[in-house]
Amino acid sequence: MLVTLLGCGGSGGVPQIGGSDERGNWGACDPKEPRNRRTRSSIVIENSAGSRLLVDPGPDLRQQFLACGLARLDAVAITHTHADHVMGIDELRIVNRVRGAAIDIFGTYVTLAELRSRFDYAFHPPPPQGFFRPSLTARPVAPGETVEMGRIRVQVLRQDHRVMETLGFRTGRFGYSTDVVAMPEESFAALRGLDTWVVGCFQRAAHPVHANVELVCRWVERLRPRRTVLTHMGLDLDWAWLEANLPAGIEPGFDGMRIEVPD
Repeated sequence: MLVTLLGCGGSGGVPQIGGSDERGNWGACDPKEPRNRRTRSSIVIENSAGSRLLVDPGPDLRQQFLACGLARLDAVAITHTHADHVMGIDELRIVNRVRGAAIDIFGTYVTLAELRSRFDYAFHPPPPQGFFRPSLTARPVAPGETVEMGRIRVQVLRQDHRVMETLGFRTGRFGYSTDVVAMPEESFAALRGLDTWVVGCFQRAAHPVHANVELVCRWVERLRPRRTVLTHMGLDLDWAWLEANLPAGIEPGFDGMRIEVPD
């Protein structure tokens, strides 16, 4: 299995808009380190048969696909409806053209209902000629289910983001958990035995709705995956600082990172 980190930044990316010269606020991140330049968090999972699942079409989707050399998808999964995870939905119309068909999109009933209210046009039947708009087929899922998403078998997990529930996903020995600050016991149980876990870690200090470095380290100590890669990182998580201070087995991700996960 191949996992591509399209982006690994928080909702504002790194750098954020601003800064003393208005050319970007880097916070504690060294602007000379290219791995500190982070677009919004999203991944593509590709199995050994070549099926691809996109998790979260964020607002940077177009540039992420171009940078990573991707165009084809078999399905889309949504963790939750915050803007940094769904505002690239309109870009999927070009993927529809490449595919020549509608794309299944998986999320909870609440998530899909909210997406219909924001992107109603994307859930209409495919247009008779060409794809001038996205064409998505809603596929409701619920935590605890295991479903086929574009011929990739995925276990759906419940997560607590405080302001709402989010979904985590496990396929084979790979797990993905972003925008989470507390993990229900049943989700911890479902994440046991992972080889690789990509997990959101927003900053060094405690945060009300996101996991921080200390909390992620406690989770890793409990789950003991072989490899943990951090995503959804904010302005104070400099790549070199993380490399120097994280325990063995935990590392920062970076945009375009490709991770091979054994079956």
